Amino acid sequence: MRMASILLSVFVLTLTFAGAPLGATKQLVALSPDSISLTYTVQGKGEPALVFVHGWSCDKSYWKNQVPYFEKNYTVVTLDLAGHGDSGLGRKNWTIESFGADVAAVVKALDLKRVILIGHSMGGPVIIEAARLMPDRVIGLVGVDTFQDFAQRFPEDQRKAFLDPLTANFQGTTDRFVRSMFPDNADSALVAGIAADMASEPAEVGIGAMKSIINYDPVPALKELKIPIRCINADKWPTNVEGNKKLAYSFEVKFMPGRGHFVHLEDPATFNGLLAETIQELAAGK
Repeated sequence: MRMASILLSVFVLTLTFAGAPLGATKQLVALSPDSISLTYTVQGKGEPALVFVHGWSCDKSYWKNQVPYFEKNYTVVTLDLAGHGDSGLGRKNWTIESFGADVAAVVKALDLKRVILIGHSMGGPVIIEAARLMPDRVIGLVGVDTFQDFAQRFPEDQRKAFLDPLTANFQGTTDRFVRSMFPDNADSALVAGIAADMASEPAEVGIGAMKSIINYDPVPALKELKIPIRCINADKWPTNVEGNKKLAYSFEVKFMPGRGHFVHLEDPATFNGLLAETIQELAAGK
């Protein structure tokens, strides 16, 4: 009986977190280059188009607080990367490069001409790879609590220390990992809902994607791209602003003090205001 009560509580928290604003919108489907179905939504109208890309083990519903705000003035696209949300499975290798191709496939399916790509966490490297595939369409990249240090590389022992527990117990390790990314004063229901949701990701996808995140080197792509990069980051982890500026065509960051990894969910009002300013700057070529 107690176990049933716990499961019901987690289910309710997950529903509270995920809400249903995006579920009420008609979902469209595009195909990735490797023929995986990619589910996405389009709302609003206006340029530049904003394409929101979720993070590791997340999905398009994580942008539920941004869509209603930005669809008033822009075309707003949210998508589920392959292996996430309502998109298909069956990919051989879950890599940053293949996820970037997912984003490019949706943008090209819609024939969007002037685009700002917005990526949270893993979505940051993903939008770099997406821009690499369509530099003529992308006018700016916005990272959301990501790009803390373009040059950072993890030694093999650190990679192993993180990946081994994830491989042995994906659900439990993910739950603990997600909870560690919030500040102590974060809303407990939000934390529980996100942890439960992300821990339910198929282990094959989550482990494969995490290996690619840890091994990914953005520098080769950054050398090619002549596209400004902006970030909205928490201050829970340091951002190497000066180091990033040396590697990117253009890099600037706005901070949200006292927040954790999910800044767009923890404080949507502040985040939306900062993102609106950033979009206006990029649209004006600043």
